[in-house]
Amino acid sequence: ADESLGGLDTAEMERAAEMLESIRTRLGITIIWVEHIMGVLMRIVDRVIVLDHGEKIFEGEPHAAARDERVTEIYLGRGPH
Repeated sequence: ADESLGGLDTAEMERAAEMLESIRTRLGITIIWVEHIMGVLMRIVDRVIVLDHGEKIFEGEPHAAARDERVTEIYLGRGPH
């Protein structure tokens, strides 16, 4: 799913995330989900890969990503790259 949460309100984001989680669980498949809205994903994904200008800077558990300095710099802002 490529940025499937873009343009949705909070309730719609929750429903979309629940739908994809249900599909994943029911079918036992892996879903690759490209997204910038991390809050909804943090509780349902098993692993996060974070890219910065095409370079992988983090791979691991979602809550570890939230504590990673490089990841927070990208999402919260920093000077020019």
